[in-house]
Amino acid sequence: MVLAPIFLFMYIQDELIWRSLSVAVFATAAVTDYFDGKIARYYKVESDFGVFLDPLADKFLTFAGFFCLPFLDTAQFPWWAVALIVIRDVGVTGLRIYTNRKDIVLETRFTAKAKTMVQMIFLYAVLLLGVFKEADIEFANLANQFFNSGLLYYAMMFVTVLTVYSGIEYLWVNRKILNSQSQAS
Repeated sequence: MVLAPIFLFMYIQDELIWRSLSVAVFATAAVTDYFDGKIARYYKVESDFGVFLDPLADKFLTFAGFFCLPFLDTAQFPWWAVALIVIRDVGVTGLRIYTNRKDIVLETRFTAKAKTMVQMIFLYAVLLLGVFKEADIEFANLANQFFNSGLLYYAMMFVTVLTVYSGIEYLWVNRKILNSQSQAS
């Protein structure tokens, strides 16, 4: 959660060095979050506070990354796609936090885990290309080719569809638990 605003602040700077460092901060936050979860599960060192805070930290980082994309190119990274991703992630994360507090375990599917991995790889790649898009270096030509190809738009649409689908699947797979919980309330 601490690294997300640092990343965002650094990425919106005009200087190449700050933007470059911001991508390193983003990657560091993503990797350490991944290993933090793995280590906590392996050693069975989970706390209620950690279970509550971990998904929020994930979302802070991904939202910060997605928030930067329309500023790179609104045609390829439309705000409506970012909004769909944010709404899905806030909704599912809120539901998970609520059910965890009631000691209800909801099934998480492979699609949701794949969605997170795809989002992080996508964000890292696009944010890195965005760093060099307007830089006065050799790599800028390659970055501009990606931005001019339209490929990034299709990648954004894929990430958006995968994100929304995984949210719908999450609700569908857990519908019986959620229905029984709403009837018990």
